[in-house]
Amino acid sequence: MAIKGREIAADKRPASNLVFLIDVSGSMQSPDKLPLLKHAMATLVAQLDERDQVAIVVYAGKEGVALPSTRLDTPGRATVLKTLSILEAGGSTNGGAGIKRAYELALKEKLEGGVNRVILATDGDFNVGVTGRDSLVGLVKERAKNGIYLTVLGFGSGNLNDAMMDAITHDGNGNYFYIDSEREGRKVFLQNLTGTLVTIAKDVKIQVEFNPAKVGGYRLIGYANRVLRNEDFNNDKVDAGDIGAGHSVTAFYELKPAGAAAGPEGLKYQATPPQTVASNEWLTVKLRYKHPAGDESRRIEFALTGDALALDKVDADYQFATAVALFGMKLRAMEDVRETAWEKVLTLAQPGLTDDPTEDRAEFVELVKKLAGQKRRILPAPAEVRPGAPTTPGYKSRRNFSG
Repeated sequence: MAIKGREIAADKRPASNLVFLIDVSGSMQSPDKLPLLKHAMATLVAQLDERDQVAIVVYAGKEGVALPSTRLDTPGRATVLKTLSILEAGGSTNGGAGIKRAYELALKEKLEGGVNRVILATDGDFNVGVTGRDSLVGLVKERAKNGIYLTVLGFGSGNLNDAMMDAITHDGNGNYFYIDSEREGRKVFLQNLTGTLVTIAKDVKIQVEFNPAKVGGYRLIGYANRVLRNEDFNNDKVDAGDIGAGHSVTAFYELKPAGAAAGPEGLKYQATPPQTVASNEWLTVKLRYKHPAGDESRRIEFALTGDALALDKVDADYQFATAVALFGMKLRAMEDVRETAWEKVLTLAQPGLTDDPTEDRAEFVELVKKLAGQKRRILPAPAEVRPGAPTTPGYKSRRNFSG
């Protein structure tokens, strides 16, 4: 399943009110943290123009405004870059206080009809002030109601609190990027500028219902932290992921042939009592989303028909995406791919390199080669990511996940 948000040309994007919230605590001293962070932020500033305004809030043991909201005309741009260049790391981390101050500043300068966003850059090591995950999620979620979105940039390794960063963006109408190199910083802020800043849909939910006449069982590959209950799909009070301009989401399902027992009552392909309804459709996909400024969702749906193809007969893009999915399964040490060689991942990925203008695919292939050449211990899959977990007799007939 692949969806892509509509693209917005850079010169058509709305004006931006951005607050950089920068972690300058002692843990940010290493070269892959604050120095890389400053470079990434400078890359973003270089892509903005006089329509935009930037403020900088820093936090360590205490938080403070390093730069009030500044219009990015020529003098303003120079001021922002100078402020970034003199930042230094030291002290403990009061992330909660910094987030509060950043949202206050963003709300004060809010642009109606524009992009209003806090950009938090950190290694995620919150150790002073509001530190609990639930407390931070609640704080960010409440501020999101005012139309201030959140982007989190994770830097460094070792103490990066990835789960915390993912949680506060998922519930705070935001997105999350991990930047480990100047190249990755350029990709986030040059190639994906509008997708990084401009949200075109929020609370995006996808529900897939399989036709038991075609599909006897299935499992969703990945999205372990994005699976929703069936009843949450139609509940507009339940938060889900957001989609930025040009942003794409791809999900893979592994299917078993028809023959398993029918699923719950009330679905498209079942009668009552459960009895398979004749249809040449494989499945129906339902997509529900809200306008960024709205509270009521819109639903669209479509069915899939057609013939199944052998893997070597599908296009190179599909094969490459399959390689990425297999890569993730092997990283989770899923039992049924544990004996699959890394070379299989490379074989599937190679055809996709013929269409790789940004060289992202080549980077993936090099990553697989490095991993294949190392002997490292990979942790077992967590308990909640068990393949093909049955519920009622047979497999589930539908599955929800958010963008």
